[in-house]
Amino acid sequence: MNKPWARRAIGASIALVIGIAASGCSASGAASGGGVTGDGEYTGPDVNVTFWHGWTGGAAPTIVPELIQKFNAEHENITVKAVPQEWGDITAKMPLAIKAGKGPDVAVLHGDDLATYAAQNLLLDAGGILDGLGYAAEDFPKGVFDKGNFRDAQYAVPWSVTPLGLYVNKTVLAKAGITEIPTDEASYTAALEALKGAGVAGEWVDGYVFTGTFEFQSLIWQFGGDMYNEDVTEATFNSEAGVKALTWMTDMVKKGYSPANVAQDGNIKALISGETAFNWNGVWQTTNTAFDDLDWVAAPVPQIGDEKAVWSSSTHWVFPENKGQDKNKTAAASVFVKWMNDNSLGWAETGELPAANSVREDPALLEQYPNLEPFMSQLEYAHYETVSPGISEANAQITLALNQALTGKKDPKAALDDAADKANQIITQNQAKYGD
Repeated sequence: MNKPWARRAIGASIALVIGIAASGCSASGAASGGGVTGDGEYTGPDVNVTFWHGWTGGAAPTIVPELIQKFNAEHENITVKAVPQEWGDITAKMPLAIKAGKGPDVAVLHGDDLATYAAQNLLLDAGGILDGLGYAAEDFPKGVFDKGNFRDAQYAVPWSVTPLGLYVNKTVLAKAGITEIPTDEASYTAALEALKGAGVAGEWVDGYVFTGTFEFQSLIWQFGGDMYNEDVTEATFNSEAGVKALTWMTDMVKKGYSPANVAQDGNIKALISGETAFNWNGVWQTTNTAFDDLDWVAAPVPQIGDEKAVWSSSTHWVFPENKGQDKNKTAAASVFVKWMNDNSLGWAETGELPAANSVREDPALLEQYPNLEPFMSQLEYAHYETVSPGISEANAQITLALNQALTGKKDPKAALDDAADKANQIITQNQAKYGD
């Protein structure tokens, strides 16, 4: 599949009102002419709803058209047309399209992009939509709903979450006589020592986004730190907790638990080929067909620090504020969003967890996708993306620091300090660009 988070919702109780505060329309006026009933049915005139998304790989290109076809068949007055494209193309095209009045009526964004769009007034305030459809924070995993909140307005409806997990090659473990999956620092280190004694580097640590960066973030949270301060005006990933996290990773190389200079995706390839036993990677790898002939298991990431914590990304539905946006199309799009979330159980086929608790807690999900259980068990202590306009540019400095430290170019503290200085410059520039 396309790596889901990166350039990659249930009941209703009252009549829907669409909040379009940014465009000066009242919530009640937005639904006039054809609103949405309390049971989530659109009662307005026939509309065509345009939907942009970046699900171009894996099972998604099959699943999305099937879902849309079913939705359209069940809704005589709504026709949804999907426009799939690469996530990078959406980032490049959608802002300009929205300003020109040619953007989609509904789209999916990653959690770390929401604030950037909201700060540019490109999204409708979705508070009325969420209220009308009966959505609240408790309908989703802890913390993920808040990723759609920016400057006291709610701009998004959660769609999926993608936590990190520990992938284990059981055949390699057996070479070292290990029968139990490690759960904490002591058992993980013991396993790595046993594997080293058997001539195996137990975990290949790298300085790339999808593995090393997300492992580092999991570790800094486990050590009690965070990426940024509360109002995201200063980088804090170079704190004592950050240094502990990166030192733990570089020590993996120094102690011979990991080879040096691991290439991008080299660790997952090493797991599959039997060269290593452990890999910290996202839930999306559960759909990796290369695992078909592998004796493997997934587990929660081990607790190395004092707290349980794990990285996760998220994706969200948003309603673009196109110039001259048709209120009926937005109302119909909200019906589509609710229907999609209510029918999202099969989305696990893509390697992402449905965000809606009601769907994820359905026993049928684990009956069909048992490998998802360890990832789901971590959601109670998962941490999600930082909400701040333009934050992705600052986050890139973290990956650079990891790469420098793991390749021996800088020690962990120096690498993180330098990266934090650059991140702070970017944050200052973002404040000037997007406002405080």
